[in-house]
Order: sequence, then structure tokens, then C-alpha cells
Amino acid sequence: METWLTLAYIVASVLFILGLKMLGRADTARRGNRVSALGMLVAVVATLLAGGLDYTWIIVGLVIGAGIGGVAARRVQMTQMPEMVALFNGSGGLASMLVGSAEYIRTIDPAGLTAVAMVLTVLIGGVCFTGSIVAFGKLSERITGRPIMFGGQQAVNAGLLVLAVLAGVWIVADVLNVTGLPLVGLAFAGLVLVALILGVLAVIPIGGADMPIVVALLNSYSGLAAAAAGFVIDNNVLVVAGSLVGASGLILTQIMCKAMNRSLANVLFSGFGSVVTASGAETTGEIKPISADDAYYILEASRSVLVVPGYGMAVAQAQHAVKELSDQLAANGVEVRFAIHPVAGRMPGHMNVLLAEANVAYEQLVEPEDVNPAMETVDVAIVIGANDVVNPAAKEDASSPLFGMPIIEVDRAQTVFVLKRSMNPGFSGVENPLFTRENTRMLFGDAKTSITALVGAFKDV
Repeated sequence: METWLTLAYIVASVLFILGLKMLGRADTARRGNRVSALGMLVAVVATLLAGGLDYTWIIVGLVIGAGIGGVAARRVQMTQMPEMVALFNGSGGLASMLVGSAEYIRTIDPAGLTAVAMVLTVLIGGVCFTGSIVAFGKLSERITGRPIMFGGQQAVNAGLLVLAVLAGVWIVADVLNVTGLPLVGLAFAGLVLVALILGVLAVIPIGGADMPIVVALLNSYSGLAAAAAGFVIDNNVLVVAGSLVGASGLILTQIMCKAMNRSLANVLFSGFGSVVTASGAETTGEIKPISADDAYYILEASRSVLVVPGYGMAVAQAQHAVKELSDQLAANGVEVRFAIHPVAGRMPGHMNVLLAEANVAYEQLVEPEDVNPAMETVDVAIVIGANDVVNPAAKEDASSPLFGMPIIEVDRAQTVFVLKRSMNPGFSGVENPLFTRENTRMLFGDAKTSITALVGAFKDV
């Protein structure tokens, strides 16, 4: 029994690694998701068969969980995917916290390493759970996207963290019979409560514009909590899966921070966006609207078009219309590329997922450093709902909160079409001087409607 279970766990671990590697490319991401799911299926089935358990409640849980997950996955809109990912992270953290708590209640005399892992499982899982719920609220705009700050906030967080450490030491010391400490059950309850409060206080001071980084970090937390839970229940495949998620989440967090030219500490503690701040330099020029018909004539004469998608494309569900416009342009002899900024949208890879759903070729996707050096050769840059990732204040205005963040430098293109519903600033609340540049034309209205009108103009020729 032990041999085949170990082999099953090895197979599952290999499938996890292969699936994770495939997720690194848009053209293999779907296959990677299936491979990873197969690995989890192997791990779950092997664990259940080897457990000698009463399957009654397990089957009930599987049916209820699968039913909720299946309905939610089918009904969720692409604009809600960031919120769903946040809930996934929170669910993982909650599951790990419950496993750690159950093992603490059930286990009479755990080993020292198990006791430490138990404390870490509860602490990290609790922070991940409530932090993810707050992130969900900010992403879905149930909670303000502005940072929520109060006097002495960092001191309070530090104090709570010290309490959590003291409670953990208290619990481990009692488990190891180092001393007969009283009220250890109260210490454990306090650890759970402090972890849940820390999760809330850690995320509320982070602005909506930084949510992609927070989602990646919380994803890492959920993996670390799962790995710690694996040590608690002595399950090797859970340790492997949790470690993979934790490591990949930390790497992605670092990539996102680099893309914004900010440290993780700055993201977590700066309160970015707590005050809506316009660019320090005075914005000059006037808004120059353009109609879809006039935009068509410029596109028809172009030879190089760069599309920069943002959250506005997701809101309008315009990705399929954008793909159709891309096909029309390509048929007209135009080179079309899609510039994806790492923090575009509300979660890591948000725009990549949308474009993959519309079957945009992976070869058409480019990163900012690929297109910025030759931006002057781009005839038309079409910005669809993006704002902060194309804001020239990030490279020109030292007083701007965005200053220093690498952007897609569409302001250097020959012509820029900005598709927006209104002149409202982006999620960060920072005004964008791109809108009044001489080479910029504003195409106001619903992005899907505007793009569909452009497609119709090409088809009518």
C-alpha cells in the first residue's frame, strides 16, 4: 500500500510541475491547467483509497463543493475573474487554517516540528483568508479601492504580529512539555483571532492599483499555508503542491513589483493612492474627440498598429471584437501586435487570459520592452481602457505618484486612439496627460461598440 501511494504522489508531483511549466505560455496554458488538474485528481484519489476512511461525509463534501465550483466557474464573467481568484486564494487559506486547527484539537502529543508547522498553518492560512476577502471586496468595489489608513496602523500590525509569535511559542512550548503553561487553549484561540485580524489590516491600506501584486502575494500565502499543512498531516504531495504554489506566487510577486519599479515593502506599507493626486505638472492642450468613421480612415492607411488592452476592455467584454478588428487589419496588410503590461487589468495575466479566450495568436503578444524602442514606427496605437500603464507622467513628472513605473510609451506613436467612456482617471486616481497630447484622439463610448463600428467600416468597403 505504501509503495503504490508513494508512486501515485510522485506521478501527481510530476504532473504539477509539468502543468505549471505549461501555464507559463499562453498557447499551452489550457493544456497546463488540465495536466495540473489531472495531477490533483491522482493525488486526491490515491489519498482517499489509502486512508481507510468513512466516505459518507467526504462524498457529501465533494458533491457540494464540486456543484458550487462548477456553477461558479461557468457563470463568472471575465471581468469578475480577479475577484474569483481572490476567493480561491481565500478558500485555500481557510482550508489550511481549518486543517491546522483540527489537528491541534485531535492530536495528543505531536512532535516539535509538527507543532511549529501547525502554528504556521493557522497563522498564514488565517491571514490569507481574511486578506483575500478584503482583496475581493476591493476588486469588486464592495469596499473602496482607496487605501484605508489610520494613525499608528503599522504599530498596531507589528503589535499583533508579536502577539501571534508569543501565542505560537506558548503553544509549541506546551506541546513539547517544556513547561506547564496554563490556558494554552486560549492562546490557540487568540492565534486564530489575531491571524484573521492581521489579514484584514494587512490589505486595507493597499490601494486598488496595487491589487494585482496583492493577488499574487496572497496566492503565495495560500501555497505556503498548504505546504505547512502538509507537514502537519504528514502528506508529501501537499507539501510539494503547496511549495510550488508558494514559490511561483513569490516569483510572480517579484515580477509584478519590478514591472512597477517598486519594492514589495512600498506596495504593502506606502498607502499608494490614499489621496487622489493629479500629475504635478500642469496639463496643457485640449481633448480631441474622434468618430469611428474618421478613425477607420486613419487605420485603413496604416501599416503598423499596436493594441494596448486594459481593464476597460474586460468591462466591455470587447476582446472578441478586438480580435475581429485585428483580423480585418491583417487582411488589409497591417501588422497588428498587442502590448501587454504586467500589471494591466486587476490580476496577473488578466489581459492574456482575455485575449487567449478570443483566440488571439500568442505570437502577436509583446511586452513593453519589446515595443518601446521602436514606438515611433507604430502608425496607430489603440489604447482600450488602459490608463496608468500608458501614463507619460510616469517618465516625465517627478511629482506624479506613478513616476518611475515602466510604461508602454504609446505617446511616442504617430497617432494614439484612446477608447474610454469618460475622462475619469484610472484605478490609481492619477490624471493622464496622454489624453491631451497633440497626437491623441479620444474615441468615447463603450469599447465593444466602438470596436464593432470600426469592424463594420472595414467590412462595408
